[in-house]
Amino acid sequence: MAVILLAIATFFSTYFGGLLAVKLRNRLHLVMGFTAGVLLGVVFFDIAPEIFEQVKIHNFDITEAMIALVVGFLLFHILEKTLLIHHAHEGDYAQHHHPQVGVFSALALAGHSFMDGVGIGLGFQVSPATGLLVAIAVISHDFTDGMNTVILMLSNKNTLQKSKKFLFLDAITPILGAISTLFFTVSPRFLVLYLGFFAGFLLYIGASDILPEAHSQHSSFKLIGLTILGTLVIFAITRIV
Repeated sequence: MAVILLAIATFFSTYFGGLLAVKLRNRLHLVMGFTAGVLLGVVFFDIAPEIFEQVKIHNFDITEAMIALVVGFLLFHILEKTLLIHHAHEGDYAQHHHPQVGVFSALALAGHSFMDGVGIGLGFQVSPATGLLVAIAVISHDFTDGMNTVILMLSNKNTLQKSKKFLFLDAITPILGAISTLFFTVSPRFLVLYLGFFAGFLLYIGASDILPEAHSQHSSFKLIGLTILGTLVIFAITRIV
């Protein structure tokens, strides 16, 4: 019962984060700058330490996780450039937005949110204390996941209504993930490979997609400061949790 209740808390955390992004959509470039920093912070202060810890505990080869990271980075790059984006003049990049990119990104984030729910469930399989700590971490960063989902959708010219639908999907998937742990378990090796792959995906959309788009028409020191703030927020959350 505690697993489901905490997963429901992640629903509200994610959804409220997305609603905040909707409210600030008229200042989209500022939110995008902050979001890029958040994504980089999640990669280097949240996911990477977890990968290193699992590698150390289980004596895995770190190379496998790094390969998964590169695959995640390059796969999204290839999909974006060859399947999702029409051949356009790159010099006019700021004027070209592709709803499919936002949808694909939002779906990937929903998949990550599902695994967040799985993490809560598996944590409780270890012990109630472990499950609670995992849940606190998930609830803390799922607020920014909701923001990321909305920003990725809106920045690629998806409608507000469609963005809210994907926000709801991202918010509901942790509950589904937590429920699923009643029926299966995930091996540590799979978890490490998954984390590496997702880190590569986040690194790409943060550094190669969102950040350049944020600066395409509104580059400023304020925007740079917000990106730095985004990384510091995640650093603070991971240290506190």
